[in-house]
Amino acid sequence: MPVPENRGLVAKSLLREDAYRAIRDAIVDGTLTPGERLNDADLSGWLGVSRTPVREALARLEQAGLVQTKPGRHTMVSPLDVRAVHDAQSVTAAMHELAVRQAVPNLSETELEAMRAANERFADALRRNDSGAAIEADDAFHGVLITACANQAIAAVLEQFSPVLRRVERLRFSSLAGRASVAQHARIIELCAAGDAEGAATASRDNWLTLAPLLDTGLAEQSQ
Repeated sequence: MPVPENRGLVAKSLLREDAYRAIRDAIVDGTLTPGERLNDADLSGWLGVSRTPVREALARLEQAGLVQTKPGRHTMVSPLDVRAVHDAQSVTAAMHELAVRQAVPNLSETELEAMRAANERFADALRRNDSGAAIEADDAFHGVLITACANQAIAAVLEQFSPVLRRVERLRFSSLAGRASVAQHARIIELCAAGDAEGAATASRDNWLTLAPLLDTGLAEQSQ
């Protein structure tokens, strides 16, 4: 059988994805700050890859609103934008509501336990004022439901818009608003365990919408 012409496709795809996630995470966690110039050569050296996956990653990040590019001039980390953050919040809340509604009929006790464990890690991270660990645990909590809903369109939309919110959440996840999420998560688990898909979906939407004061505070701090 002839060797397929598209050999190496999987490895290259993984390389592009790894570059995208590495740069995205560096923007979200503040390693790369708003307004910072991004040089292809510097990023290639940091990641140990060629410029091609870096450029492809930057193009995706621009679509997600995390990077701004002016052809022939420069590429930089996008400044935090009030409207973009609130738009992302609205879309994210709606997608999580839909994900929970579709996920509840599919949840097993194993998945409910995974949600409980993630919420415990989330509460512990908030007590320690570890915003990075809090975000990881929060992602794990909601990730159970996103996986269980088995809707790739929802996952794709959240992949695009969630990082915009995470940039601001990291600034303020030790606040009272962040700590209130522990009880909200517990309520979502309770409703999921009872098989109340509509109640759990509404509780999930409300959980994401309560980020508004936290986001506004974080944006105000960044503009000072």
